[in-house]
Amino acid sequence: MEIAWAEFTPVASFAGGAMIGVAALFLMLLNGRVMGMSGILSGLLVKRPDWPWRLAFVIGVIVGPFLFMAVAGAPIERQTVMSGPLVYVAAFLVGLGTAVGSGCTSGHGICGLSRLSLRSFAAVMAFMVSAVITVALVRFFG
Repeated sequence: MEIAWAEFTPVASFAGGAMIGVAALFLMLLNGRVMGMSGILSGLLVKRPDWPWRLAFVIGVIVGPFLFMAVAGAPIERQTVMSGPLVYVAAFLVGLGTAVGSGCTSGHGICGLSRLSLRSFAAVMAFMVSAVITVALVRFFG
């Protein structure tokens, strides 16, 4: 079995992580909110008075890569790893996990860990163990 490795990009990875961290910091400082995508999106599905910043955040997440490509002058490389009905099963399981875990990987992993939340630490460990097991099973059976 051949393992495909992505190019190691420490500077770009560090810059991206730093921008995410700064965004999470400013959202917490200015709005008192955790930067978790599942909570932000769920807040758009119900009528709430704080919907404008939520909508701006989601638009920024969608438009951001296109702005980056325009400024950098190069496309963002990506690789499709799965297609077909299994994508919908996986999406459902991720949604179920965020509901059961009271948050998503971004909320627990970025904001929860930085606040030294034990609940977030447990959630991130569950995410990571599940990810390792899933990759092992897909590689074994795939």
